[in-house]
Amino acid sequence: MNSICIIPARGGSKRIPRKNIKSFLGKPIIAYSIEAAIKSQLFDEIMVSTDDEEIAAIAKDYGAVVPTMRSAQNANDHATTFDVLDEVLEYYSSSLNRKFDYACCIYPTAPFVTNVTLFKAFETLKKENFDTVFPVMRFGFPIQRALKKTSSHKIEFFNEEFQNTRSQDLEAAYHDAGQFYWFHVENCLKAKSLITNNCGSIDIKETEGQDIDNEIDWKLAELKYELL
Repeated sequence: MNSICIIPARGGSKRIPRKNIKSFLGKPIIAYSIEAAIKSQLFDEIMVSTDDEEIAAIAKDYGAVVPTMRSAQNANDHATTFDVLDEVLEYYSSSLNRKFDYACCIYPTAPFVTNVTLFKAFETLKKENFDTVFPVMRFGFPIQRALKKTSSHKIEFFNEEFQNTRSQDLEAAYHDAGQFYWFHVENCLKAKSLITNNCGSIDIKETEGQDIDNEIDWKLAELKYELL
């Protein structure tokens, strides 16, 4: 069995310009993903899929390969992660005659990814025979008691049946940590999706992840990382 790490890093980020190579505590944020993949020793290939020459150069400096540049079709705002992965795997298969049993998509803005979490997720994928495994974080507040605004100031419950239920009596809910996806290549290519009805997860703490969509998120991520 062999595996590939694919780090999708296009150049056209909008909310945070040059997000994928922006300095995160002294080095390009993509470097953390590459270094975690290298340290895990789980991959036969660690590649970056990008349409940007500067990102490609930085990726190579930190130990990844960029055997081909991403197509314009999959470098726009509407291309999905699966579209990019499918393009990469097709390139390796058709142009390099290389096929992989497993693949891991690590996002370039995931500095909290470690070799330990990568190993744990990979072991879970194999042991439980899942199609995909990814890290999840528990919501800090019960989602069953979420509120919505019906006007500028008025609010009401999404589900009134839970308004008097104690928080500790409600089922825990989780969300995708947005860091990486380990997946069985053949199964996910057949399903044409990373998310199937046979997905697994590993839990991470709130201090071990941070969604980064704006400058405030970026600062929070740096603070969390320094705390760790």
